[in-house]
Amino acid sequence: MTSTTTPRAQAAPAPALRHADGTAEREERLPIAGLLALAMAAFITVLTEALPAGLLPRMSADLGVSEALVGQLVTLYAIGTLVTAIPLTAATQGWRRRPLLILALLGFVVVNTVTAVSTNFVLTLGARFFAGVFAGLLWALVAGYAARMVPEHQQGRAMAIAMVGIPLALSLGIPAGTFLGAAVGWRVTFGIMSILTVILVGWVFVRLPDFPGQTGDRRMSIRKVFMLPGIRSVLFVTLAFVLSHNVLYTYIAPFLAPAGMAKNIDIVLLVFGVFALVSIWVIGVLIDRWLRELVLVSTALLVLVSFALGLWGSVPAVVYAGVAVWGLAYGGAATLFQTASAKAAGEAADVAQSMIVTAWNIAIAGGGIAGGVLLETLGVVSFPWMLVILLVPTLLVAWGAKRHGFPPAAGRR
Repeated sequence: MTSTTTPRAQAAPAPALRHADGTAEREERLPIAGLLALAMAAFITVLTEALPAGLLPRMSADLGVSEALVGQLVTLYAIGTLVTAIPLTAATQGWRRRPLLILALLGFVVVNTVTAVSTNFVLTLGARFFAGVFAGLLWALVAGYAARMVPEHQQGRAMAIAMVGIPLALSLGIPAGTFLGAAVGWRVTFGIMSILTVILVGWVFVRLPDFPGQTGDRRMSIRKVFMLPGIRSVLFVTLAFVLSHNVLYTYIAPFLAPAGMAKNIDIVLLVFGVFALVSIWVIGVLIDRWLRELVLVSTALLVLVSFALGLWGSVPAVVYAGVAVWGLAYGGAATLFQTASAKAAGEAADVAQSMIVTAWNIAIAGGGIAGGVLLETLGVVSFPWMLVILLVPTLLVAWGAKRHGFPPAAGRR
């Protein structure tokens, strides 16, 4: 998404790489310190979003409300992101990127501090809504920021590093935060996140380059970005893929019950998290040359897992194997879809990313609603088949988006 008129972070030169056809290409070292700062921002964002789920009983007792009401802290966060990500990103297209990123991070400092000290549930709800607002802005910035820091042929690897904070937060951060909340209190846990975010602000200021926003004559409206070739395909695949994941992931506990594995949910989620981390590593190595193929393989693997769980979901060995493959298929999804979006949108990548963020959050909410309806009507046996219904057309759309959206790498077209 980097243009010739946009400055890019300078990386230390490395020896030229020579391809089989005799041509040479100078490989630049990735700006690891800056990309890890973006990964830390993603880590804090995911942790802020999901931590109340792990601290539900303690927050309920301390705030004097039911666990169901405390669960709405996650809902308000998602609503804040849904309703503001696109308009807020569009409105700030002209802002310089580093000050805008720092503003979003400082927003997390404020809302997590308010959450830590508030004794009023309504005030806490308000803080969570604005946490979602800052999250929507940050998610729209991170992928585009990573892409602008490197040459085009390294954008996929750069985004894989920037996105590693997501599976780390899910597999390690949330269990650690839940344990810390039990040991020292949930308020201290949110306070620690505020302190970490202040440190991150300094890290961003020192290690991240600044980039200009888009000038008035180069800004694109939301409609024009939506109509860019490939954007609609990427958005559809993102929405359907993440929706299918959340139908099952949200209700994994009742799904495990027929196999007698309800008490092993922590082990099941650990298996998922470990293989999701493996997925991030694999995708980071391959994405710049095999983006299209990785999207197709990930979707196809999730289709196969859905069939296996639908046919043999009561067999523990099949469940564990299926969850492992599920982690491999899903772990790098954010990197794949955001990279595809950034490449399709070019200079309008930040606005396109806000659309990805919105589609992602619709899928999270939709997965909870659709899964709940299925649970109350057809039961958990229907979950895998709903995934098949969602994923088969997803695979077809990704396959058909060969020219725009999910094209093969330049050397293999």
